[in-house]
Amino acid sequence: MNTLNCFTLSITDHIAHLVLNRPEAMNTMHPQFWRELDQVLTQLHASGEARVLLISSTGKHFSAGMALETFSGAITLDDKSAEGRAAIFDLLTDMQATFTKLETLRMPVIAAIQGGCIGGAVDMVSACCLRYATSDAFFCIQEINIGMVADVGTLQRLPKLMPLGVVKELAYTGRRLPAAQALGYGLVNQVFDTPEALLAGALQTAREIAAKPPVAIWGTKQALHYARDHGVDDALKQMGWLQGAIWSNKHVMEAVTAMKEKRAGQFPELAPLRSFRDAGQ
Repeated sequence: MNTLNCFTLSITDHIAHLVLNRPEAMNTMHPQFWRELDQVLTQLHASGEARVLLISSTGKHFSAGMALETFSGAITLDDKSAEGRAAIFDLLTDMQATFTKLETLRMPVIAAIQGGCIGGAVDMVSACCLRYATSDAFFCIQEINIGMVADVGTLQRLPKLMPLGVVKELAYTGRRLPAAQALGYGLVNQVFDTPEALLAGALQTAREIAAKPPVAIWGTKQALHYARDHGVDDALKQMGWLQGAIWSNKHVMEAVTAMKEKRAGQFPELAPLRSFRDAGQ
């Protein structure tokens, strides 16, 4: 992987840890941020080395969201013609695809959030599997405050995570949602007093996930997301096909034996992926 400027990435004990590392800019999201995030997620998805991804940040705020100056400089949204407005659709589709990679990654994704999680950052963390926060954290659908509609996943994913009336209130008013309320609504799994405690708690969950058979975790994520978006009957049928595809007597016996012997289980990694486009090189 090329050198990262907006993030640091480490993989230890099958845990990938991606850290937003531009606190002086409140970890805002500009084109390089987007390119690097897409690159990292693509690599992690393909390699199979990591079993869980933890995303944390630095500085006072997790992220202040989109770097708005980008849209008056490198990227221009043309509303003067039908062709220009059609191009906005394709631009947003491309941006949405990067955060969707968090949702479709072959491993669970945990977000550890301190301070402000604003605008595009809400789009980002709503695509993660688990969210932990510090007591001073807050969430804000900032887009309405600058005269636009949130457009990279917040309005599509938050209603799956929180009561619709709460999402509407936040989306219509641009109010801040404090961590304590976010916990009550189920948006975050746990609240910690300090960033240090937050990271320790998130890493503990990551370790527990990494200790499980990767293919069973993969199947569980597939089943949960399918059930979220489909009816019970369809989801049960999908579950039957899925279980039949990945069932392993060896994995089950190893997990049970390891539990009885009070040791860590030994499980194979997910198979590395290689794009058909790269074959023969």
